[in-house]
Amino acid sequence: MKLIYDIHDRPSFGKTLVFAFQQLLAILAATIAVPTIIGNGMSQSAALFGAGVGSIVYLLFTKLRSPVFLGSSFAFIGSMFAAFGGAASAEAGFAGIILGAVFAGLVYVVIAVVVKAAGVKWIDKLMPAVVIGPTVSIIGLSLAGNAIGDLTTGKVMKDVTVQIIENGQIVDQVNQVSAASPYVCLICGLVTLFTVMLCSVYGRKMAKLIPFILGILAGYIVAAIFTVIGRSTGNLELQVIDFTVFRKMQIFAVPDFTFVKAAKGLSAIDGKYIATVAVAYIPVAFVVFAEHIADHKNLSSVINRDLLENPGLHRTLLGDGIGSIAGAFFGGCPNTTYGESVGCVAITGNASVVTILTTAVMAIVISFFGPFVTFLSTIPNCVMGGVCITLYGFIAVSGLKMIQKVDLGDNRNLFTVAVILICGIGGLVVSFGSVTITSVACALILGIIANAMLAKKN
Repeated sequence: MKLIYDIHDRPSFGKTLVFAFQQLLAILAATIAVPTIIGNGMSQSAALFGAGVGSIVYLLFTKLRSPVFLGSSFAFIGSMFAAFGGAASAEAGFAGIILGAVFAGLVYVVIAVVVKAAGVKWIDKLMPAVVIGPTVSIIGLSLAGNAIGDLTTGKVMKDVTVQIIENGQIVDQVNQVSAASPYVCLICGLVTLFTVMLCSVYGRKMAKLIPFILGILAGYIVAAIFTVIGRSTGNLELQVIDFTVFRKMQIFAVPDFTFVKAAKGLSAIDGKYIATVAVAYIPVAFVVFAEHIADHKNLSSVINRDLLENPGLHRTLLGDGIGSIAGAFFGGCPNTTYGESVGCVAITGNASVVTILTTAVMAIVISFFGPFVTFLSTIPNCVMGGVCITLYGFIAVSGLKMIQKVDLGDNRNLFTVAVILICGIGGLVVSFGSVTITSVACALILGIIANAMLAKKN
């Protein structure tokens, strides 16, 4: 595709700040979602700080040639739960998630050494376009449910009591659900979506380069209007944005860094717990390695450069692995290259590495600034859902573009693509204790097997 800014281009300082802010908006929701899901006192601000540090480490290892942001990895959620669940105390759990990130990072380092020695040609044979193309599509399609689920969800929550029958007894369970009408949220999400689309296609100059900022702004304004009307009339169904969080806001606050809590729990760590953490993290790292390749193949097609050759897969692996360790040291969450970031690069045509570097610095700075973090946290799910439809959709389409030249009239190729798409879309997940092989990884593994079984014999 044609890029407006290539990887080494440097937009003006003002434009770079705006482009970086757009990247930050694209990756924000997922990055802070992981510590929210894990709980146990994990800090969203610290995760944002860690993502910024991890991204800088990645950019340095890749010689500033790979324009992608690293954020909190969802693949390690089960591993993080296992680290906290097996810990003698909460503080020991924090030490465990740092230790786990070290184990995962070392897996990447070992693979990087092997790749450096053996080269990357074997990867093209193991994962040709007929395998990697539909796998990239699955990365986007597997996230489609998240985007659509968010599209009808607001930030203001209400308690709903649900009756559940257990052993013949009726048990009342209180759940929190979005208070706003799903139709109101849908309107906000669609305003966001349509604004992004129109700005990206018909926008001139800056409007074409910042469609996500304009889309989120438009959706937020509509959501704010509904919320103000809802609050003034006492109608919960119109209240999309939770403005009450500003009451608890601090102007300046140091993030609750993971290493500070971990230091207090080191004495509670023993050999058995270390083994538990290793078993929880190391197998997942091998699974994420496959997704790492798919992400970089996709990014390579966007920027018209083979990142596996230059700067080299060994460098991207080292950047990802060491970046994950650095990110977890501060924020607890291992990092990974973000599809949202790749999608943002592709749709805007801005592959400037300076933009990504500025995004990383911006993430670090705003993690200390309460008003900004609070404002970002008020962006409703439905607005981000509208944005994510375009981001995840682009990932899916870019994967399909990779197989344009594949002969699908040949049943060898047809079966390989079919296996990957159906297993991925169907959500095939395999679990071994605390280790879960994601649907993307399962689809890729089966695709590799199918392609190898059906390959033409020399």
